[in-house]
Amino acid sequence: MKTKKWYYRQLKKRPIEFARNGVQIAFLLFILFIGFRFWQFYNHFASLGVEPFVERPSAVEGFLPVSALVAFKVWITTGEFDRIHPAGLVLFTFIVGSGILFRRSFCSWICPIGTVSEWTGKLGKKLFKKSFDLPKWLTWILFPLKYLLLGFFIKVILFDMPAVAAQQFLLSPYNLISDVKMLTFFLNISGFALKFILILFVLSLFFKNFWCRFLCPYGALIGLGSLFGITKIKRNEESCIDCNACTRVCPQRIRVSEKTSVLTPECSACMQCVEVCPVKNTLTVQVGPKKVNKWVVPIAFFSIFASVVIIAKLTGNWNTMITYEDFKALIQNIDYIGH
Repeated sequence: MKTKKWYYRQLKKRPIEFARNGVQIAFLLFILFIGFRFWQFYNHFASLGVEPFVERPSAVEGFLPVSALVAFKVWITTGEFDRIHPAGLVLFTFIVGSGILFRRSFCSWICPIGTVSEWTGKLGKKLFKKSFDLPKWLTWILFPLKYLLLGFFIKVILFDMPAVAAQQFLLSPYNLISDVKMLTFFLNISGFALKFILILFVLSLFFKNFWCRFLCPYGALIGLGSLFGITKIKRNEESCIDCNACTRVCPQRIRVSEKTSVLTPECSACMQCVEVCPVKNTLTVQVGPKKVNKWVVPIAFFSIFASVVIIAKLTGNWNTMITYEDFKALIQNIDYIGH
């Protein structure tokens, strides 16, 4: 059994890993709390007012990336900021834009799906006493899937959809209640969806971060920002002792020990490779031409994230314009919307 002294030694040895795990758990609990509050909000209307009213948490809009992408198109083409799901647009814009400077920090530090995927992989490693790797040929086949999904959404929404059609979609009954539609999907989950989730769970047990590495189009979009090469992990080939510790610890299975600079969009800026390296200044974080401490990227990411949310709330760009009466009418007719 692991003692307090063991945990203290690990914390002293790997502080950034402990911090990241703590943040992951905290955000996962926060998301579960938000989900519960949103269910209470929905249940008030579904019960025709029998259950008490709970204020709708705007943060739930973070789970509407398709709606946010349409809203983003309207914003950049017409200058109109979405009033239906404004928090969704704020979160989407920041998270995607953050990839330019902070790589996929959102994926490794905050994303609840990424957290579940990563911790499922840890469970698998405990159960099977090892991590498994897919054959290289299969990895090459699976790797483009999330980029193909991303390309589909970008083509259909950003290029093919006229601005007028995008505006009409934002005001459509389906989009007005898309967050509630998402909730009812999970409350009444189909057998097919349940099987799909179960398959992903099993695959994640054997192959670390299977969803993030091969299927998540949102992560693919965020990762494209890293192509600017502003923030990267640098490896000093002269002092490297080829222990491969950095490669073994990488949740995205990047072969860090074989690279001079980690420029791949798959890097999630978890900083575990930098922390685990046994030789000082062999793996370093570089922002532009300057080397920085490994804590700089996550701390700056969270500082700007908090500032963006606060500014959105203070400027009235966080809460929806949909009224209580609108939700009442929409939820009572939800079975007829989108069919």
